[in-house]
Amino acid sequence: MAKSQEIKVARRDVQGKGASRRLRHAGAVPGIVYGGGREPAQVQFNHNEIWLAQQNEWFYSSIIDLNLDGTVHKVLLRDIQRHPYKQLIMHLDFQRVSANEVLNVVVPLHFINEETSPAGKTADVLVTRELKEVSISCLPKDLPQSIEVDLGELTAGDIIYLSDLKLPAGVEIPALKLGKDHDDAVVIAKVADAAEEDADEAPAAE
Repeated sequence: MAKSQEIKVARRDVQGKGASRRLRHAGAVPGIVYGGGREPAQVQFNHNEIWLAQQNEWFYSSIIDLNLDGTVHKVLLRDIQRHPYKQLIMHLDFQRVSANEVLNVVVPLHFINEETSPAGKTADVLVTRELKEVSISCLPKDLPQSIEVDLGELTAGDIIYLSDLKLPAGVEIPALKLGKDHDDAVVIAKVADAAEEDADEAPAAE
């Protein structure tokens, strides 16, 4: 499990569109914290702090410690609303997590050792990453910040599927319980000629 990150947050007593607009003009971001068998809490964040935090991978897939008036709430980001063209965060939704409650979370995939693999060293082999993230389920204590995909042994013609991923202890991929049709390809290593033929045939097939 990745190290927890702490973000300070203040209680928001005034609600409504007008109040939210005034908050944003003052450099704050409205948000809500819900779940965990407790009442939802209307909160506000410092925009600059949140803007810096949301540029990190952990912001989207790790458990965050929200410090609200000295009380720490362990939460996961569930929704982030951005301005359509300005560099502004408009609203944030966080869900409290319980130590004994299984989480369903999307985490990024980290690909390693492609350059040193047989496929990576071969000029006419095209390595494509079909997925950039994966949906997992686990308890909060087992939540990884990302899943590593080791391509060190990848050769031409190889396909790495979801079922091939080495998952940390306590982590599952729910999709794999739905059958082989849901065992999606994660990485494909194609000989370049074959890849080009597939691309040429695609329009004809349509």
